[in-house]
Amino acid sequence: MGSIAVCPGSFDPITYGHLDIIKRAAKVFDKVFVVILNNSSKNPLFTVDERVQLIEEVTKSIPNVAVDTFQGLLVDYAKSVNANAIIRGLRAVSDFEYEMQITSMNRVLNEEIETFFIMTNNQYSFLSSSIVKEAAKYSGSISELVPPQVEKALTIKYSNDK
Repeated sequence: MGSIAVCPGSFDPITYGHLDIIKRAAKVFDKVFVVILNNSSKNPLFTVDERVQLIEEVTKSIPNVAVDTFQGLLVDYAKSVNANAIIRGLRAVSDFEYEMQITSMNRVLNEEIETFFIMTNNQYSFLSSSIVKEAAKYSGSISELVPPQVEKALTIKYSNDK
């Protein structure tokens, strides 16, 4: 069995910070599943299908990356695809405490799946999907924050809201 990792998130929308983590994980693992959390407690801008499409578009040049969705426990999903690792991106020290709690719980649920933290590139340390959406909503320049396909999708979403 090769090394398989799961890179979970809401990706609403995917940013260059997310892509940085995905590309670096793809260099280390044989297969990386970018998995969209279908979290009913959040009110996403993009549907799950739209997010899948955007992620597939921006990762199509990375042959060992696949995009999927799930509901439920991440460790159950990881087990279903024979993953032995979970990838979590860290932007700043403030992310660590929250991520440590999740990692500890996942370890209780399935001690065979390891969590690996990848620090994002410094140029993306401030970047979040929420910040991108806020800037896009008010027609701010986001071309350095998201791939062109995502920028276009955000422009369309927010032009429909007016």
